[in-house]
Amino acid sequence: MGFFLSLLFIISMASSSHIKQVLYKLCTDFVEQRIQMYQQAMKDAQEAANQEEKSSAGDKYETTRAMMQIEKDKNAKQLEETIKLKKELSQINPNLSSDSIGLGSLVVTDKGNFYLSISVGKLIHEETIYMAIAPTSPLGATFIHLQVGAVAVFNGQTYNVLKVF
Repeated sequence: MGFFLSLLFIISMASSSHIKQVLYKLCTDFVEQRIQMYQQAMKDAQEAANQEEKSSAGDKYETTRAMMQIEKDKNAKQLEETIKLKKELSQINPNLSSDSIGLGSLVVTDKGNFYLSISVGKLIHEETIYMAIAPTSPLGATFIHLQVGAVAVFNGQTYNVLKVF
């Protein structure tokens, strides 16, 4: 019987490694799409300002130019934040596993599945929901360093840690 349990554990670890790779890819795709979106928005704002320069004069030109600069600055700030997320994500090796919850851990609890990476929110893989949360988020910080069998309490809810990959 011990052999079958060991085999089941090995199969479970292999599939959890695959799941972590898929979740990691979903997070990196999310970040890359955001980066492209903000870069395009900045480019569009610049082009709109340049177009207005050609077609307007006086106060209207200055107002439009100022609004486009505000839009460009807003997108630049969001781009900067997204690049920080990309850097945080690059610190994760989805092939590694640990007994203790940390950055890159896949945590199975009685209340749901959590991937400690970046705050993306709900990810779905093979009809299973995983919540991608940052280890610095309030719930993520509650999980840090816990192991299987531990109980995390957050906002009056208890989360029993069933598995950590």
